[in-house]
Amino acid sequence: MFHRFKMTGAILALTASGALAQQTDITIGMQLEPPNLDPTGGAAAAIDEVVYANVFEGLTRFASDGSVVPGLAETWEISEDGLTYTFSLRDGVMFHDGSSFTAEDVVFSLDRARAEDTTNAQAALFAGIESVEAVDDTTVVLRLSAQNGALLFNLAWGDAVIVAPESAGTNATDPVGTGPFVFADWVQGDRVELTRNPDYWGEAPALEAATFRFISDPNAAFAALMAGDVDAFPVFPAPETLGQFEADPRFSVIVGSTEGETILAMNNQSAPLDDVRVRQAISHAINRQDIIDGAMFGYGTPIGTHFAPHHPDYVDLTGQSAFDPETARALLAEAGVSDLTLRLALPPPSYARRGGEIIAAQLREVGIETEISNLEWAQWLEQVFRGKDFDLTIVSHTEPMDIGIYARPDYYFQYDNPGFQDLMNTLTLTADPAERSELLRSAQEMIADDYVNGYLFQLAKTGVANANIEGLWENSPTQANDLSGVRWRQ
Repeated sequence: MFHRFKMTGAILALTASGALAQQTDITIGMQLEPPNLDPTGGAAAAIDEVVYANVFEGLTRFASDGSVVPGLAETWEISEDGLTYTFSLRDGVMFHDGSSFTAEDVVFSLDRARAEDTTNAQAALFAGIESVEAVDDTTVVLRLSAQNGALLFNLAWGDAVIVAPESAGTNATDPVGTGPFVFADWVQGDRVELTRNPDYWGEAPALEAATFRFISDPNAAFAALMAGDVDAFPVFPAPETLGQFEADPRFSVIVGSTEGETILAMNNQSAPLDDVRVRQAISHAINRQDIIDGAMFGYGTPIGTHFAPHHPDYVDLTGQSAFDPETARALLAEAGVSDLTLRLALPPPSYARRGGEIIAAQLREVGIETEISNLEWAQWLEQVFRGKDFDLTIVSHTEPMDIGIYARPDYYFQYDNPGFQDLMNTLTLTADPAERSELLRSAQEMIADDYVNGYLFQLAKTGVANANIEGLWENSPTQANDLSGVRWRQ
């Protein structure tokens, strides 16, 4: 009887081990729920975090190291004058509704993105496209009005994914793409469910199903991981608890970098913030390290401009807006500003809510009071991002290499500098890498000189995952949770 029991126990152990090795579903935690699921029709990073590279694909895409690699375009050729791009598309690709992907879908998607009435949040990415022509089902010719050294990079954004005319109108709630996962369900306020695409053109993902659960409260996120209700939280909202996970062999703590420039954005058209001396005063009133320590528990890299420190063209300009309350007070006096109260609108992420309280205290020390309003994400998008109804706000810009937003006078912080706009136009027309690097350095210096915003820190990617999961991105070269290479260890 004893030997029989031992054999049975061994069989049970093997069965359990096999069951673990065969796990093919995953639950991913996210703090913010996307307002919709169409990356071509919304600015929220949470949209891409669910659907980029999972449901939707573009002609090109970002790899985990930030490089631009082929997507739905297998290869491409660029004319000698740099004005014509000929894309050879992958053959046999199907949308999730069973319709075929062809060059006509590329024409539709890019024409739609660059149309005058476009709802694309990054329409500027497509501004230099003069025409898009389908030569045959697998060949697209894209002509530019002027050279654009960043075109392939731009086409890798989530805003540039390819959609079909038959389903484009309903992608916000029922997304139909060509990616390795198919949209299955969205229980608003709770989760989005995806299943493996059996007809995917590329290598089949190891996962058969994925669920994105939305957990806004950091304490609830911690509890969900500890209980095993969530398998991974790629951007974990409670960095103060990472030490507990590091000490627990059930988990892996994955700390990397992101493209997220976290800023105290200022409304440059709202008096007295339209005075550079007031913006400069606010910048000098900020102690970045206190914000990193207090809001992010030490995770984050100080920045002095809108550019990622891990990029080779980054210029460290933090000294230009160093913490100096005395200078801040002198600048306010020079500008004739006293008894100033500014509205500080804070979206839900903990870096904003926690950081906002710290910044409010720092501003108070130089004579600036703040009226804090905590906004839900949809409200922040409507009031601040679209309505421009704010004085100050804190947000992390997680789009890759997005310094070009400062060339848009109607962007939410409303910076209007023709010199910067000319600089960005020159950058677009420049292909030489050394010349592009010099222009990017000049751009960083120009917005720092104008104290457009208060530059706080580069958001760290602090993730926690079950130790048996592999393939999650360590860094975030774009706002994505690419599950195509994720698997459970054997």
